Parts: sequence; C-alpha cells; structure tokens
Amino acid sequence: MKITIELLNNHYQVNTDFSWSLAIPLAFNHQQPNHFDAVQASSKAMQAGGFIGDTEQGGSCNVNELRLNPHCNGTHTETIAHICDFSAPLSVMLSEITLPALMPSALISITPELASQSSDSYSPNFSINDRIITRTALEQTLGRYENEQCQAVIIRTLPNELDKQTMRYSAEQRAEQQPAFFSREAILYLNERGVEHLLVDMPSIDRLHDDGLMTCHHLFWLVVEGAHQPSPTSLINKTITEMIYVDNHLNDGFYFINIQTPAFVNDAAPSRPVLYAAQLITPI
Repeated sequence: MKITIELLNNHYQVNTDFSWSLAIPLAFNHQQPNHFDAVQASSKAMQAGGFIGDTEQGGSCNVNELRLNPHCNGTHTETIAHICDFSAPLSVMLSEITLPALMPSALISITPELASQSSDSYSPNFSINDRIITRTALEQTLGRYENEQCQAVIIRTLPNELDKQTMRYSAEQRAEQQPAFFSREAILYLNERGVEHLLVDMPSIDRLHDDGLMTCHHLFWLVVEGAHQPSPTSLINKTITEMIYVDNHLNDGFYFINIQTPAFVNDAAPSRPVLYAAQLITPI
C-alpha cells in the first residue's frame, strides 16, 4: 500500500509494503544482548495439572512462559516513569503513551569521541576512557533537517558491528570497551530541536555506572536531577528506545518510523521500531 504524507509543504510517498525493523530479535534461552549483568531472558513450557505447553513433550499446543527484563534483555522503549515514582500523577506508563502511526524521523550515524577531547560535560565527571555523543556531532549531522523532520531521531554509532545484537554490556568489560553515552549538552540540543522520540543502538543514553544519577534521562524528560517526581514542565510524552540495531545497508537520511509497543502498564516494554523510506514527490 502506498500512502502520501504532507510535511512542510512537501509531499512524501511511503510504501508500507517495504519496511525495516530496528528491533534485535530476542532468542530466549540463547545468545542475546544483555545490559548491567541482568539475568538472561528465558522461556519454559507452561505446566498446569496434566497440561504441558510443549508439543514435543506430548502437549496439544505450545504455551511458553517468558521471563525477561525489558531494560536489559534487548530492544525496548521506555517512558518518564523509568526515573519517576509510579504513583506520581505525571509519571506516564507506556500503555498511556499515544505513538503516532508514522512519525517523521532522521537517521544519523555518529562515531563517538573521547570525552577528554570534548568541552562537553556530564555528571558524574567523565572518566579517562569515556566515549560520548557530543552536541557538536549532533549539530553536524542533524543540521540539515528541519525540526519538523526530527520528531524521532535514530542514532547509529560507528563502527556498526554485528555483535551489537548479542553484546553483553557489563562491568567486567575493559574501560575502553564500555558503551558510549550522551553528554549533557547533546541531550539539551535534542530538546532544543524538539525531539520527542530518541532511538539509540547503545544500552543506555547514560553511562553504565553513573552513581545512579541518570543525568541524561533526567535532562531528556526535564525532571529535576536527583528527583523522582515529574513537574508541570516535564516532557511526559517523550520516549527513549534503546538497544536497537540499524543495518549497514540503510543510508542516513529522512524516514518515517512506527514504534510498536505492547500495552504494558509499566515504564518500559520490548518494542519493535519499524522504518519506512520517505520518497519525495516532485511537483509536476
């Protein structure tokens, strides 16, 4: 099916029959990505009375019980409730977020740089081997796009190795192997540009071990640093999607994206971002 979308007085054609998933397939009980040394996602056949949910064991059908941690076992989308008390009035759960069917999005590729070579900042202070996404890098890659084209921003970090799909991000990794993260100034720039949905191929927009401050999460949602209560000025309808994988055959550019999530009454859930090419229609 082909649909036409008008944006900034331009018309784009989107063929919904052709799309690319940015979600890492989650292989329960097998090799999978992992963050923060979390327990591996697993599945087992349901057993109740004389029923067993496994046809290979004589069951009439397959019924698996799944165990997973959305934040640590693969591609997931999270809301402001990730850093705020669930009981807070403005702490929006994923089931309450309305995600447009197709959102204007910019796909950019960035090589993280050593924090020691940047004037950007972070809290806690940078360590010697920290690699970051800087404000300057975002300005250089997003500068060609209008704000209206950046409702969602998708960031592919370079080099883009296949092992991102099964990487274990843990404290046991050498310092120079720790995942990149964002500087304060980089997140503030995304806020200035009006970015509502941020998608990244790293396990977190914050440093793996950050003394529990989660500085960039607080900045992105405009929650007072150190607080767990949203304020009337907090950006409660924004989302962050982490641990995506953007295949190398996809070129940087302007797209439309659909972020698919289950209606979990929770701060986060496994998700499936789907990317669609945006073909500019030339006026006759």
